[in-house]
Amino acid sequence: MSETHHGARHVAIIMDGNGRWAKKRFLPRVAGHKAGVEAVRTIVRAAAEMGLEALTLYAFSSENWKRPEEEVSDLMGLMKRFILSDLDEFAANDVKLKIIGNWRALAPDVVELIEKALSRTAGNSRTTLAVALNYGAQDELVRAAAAAAAAGAITAEAIEAHLDTADLPPLDLLIRTSGEVRLSNFLLWQSAYAELYFTDTLWPDFKPADLQAALDHFARRERRYGGL
Repeated sequence: MSETHHGARHVAIIMDGNGRWAKKRFLPRVAGHKAGVEAVRTIVRAAAEMGLEALTLYAFSSENWKRPEEEVSDLMGLMKRFILSDLDEFAANDVKLKIIGNWRALAPDVVELIEKALSRTAGNSRTTLAVALNYGAQDELVRAAAAAAAAGAITAEAIEAHLDTADLPPLDLLIRTSGEVRLSNFLLWQSAYAELYFTDTLWPDFKPADLQAALDHFARRERRYGGL
């Protein structure tokens, strides 16, 4: 991977604001989620072009099950269509798909679709698109700690080795859209020394120029890891 001027290898995004985007336009929430999927497509392409090794997107949290049943169904349908329609593009652009979270607990047809997508893109290496599905960081930490204990030692290194993101570069930058300023149980361990970037832009309006602005901001930061 060639060096990029911003220096970031791994960026994560909490994609927030689909509902508000739709409400501002007097549209149903599902219209916001559809617009959000289009933003995902655009940003995945841009991330590869900007030299990122990994992009992690918070697509569906374990708390999202509390939303209305119709909205959950819409989200799952959109996710399935996204995977089906974009697999060819992933293959053409050397994008590897990774899923983090307890995705095997999803509906069997979704699990089967994900398994096929993971298998189809397993050999790709330009950029990894990690999608968090049925994900919660506290659950991830419990699973990682249990696995570390089973292996014989609960140390920081052992827990890190059992995180869902263990095979990804360390997280450099975490972006949250829509003006909310919280982590919402996303990548809690991985964010320990990541730079945080919050923008008022709603996710469907988040463009490559916004990602570039976040990366430019990152490049200007002097990163500190607990030292002076």
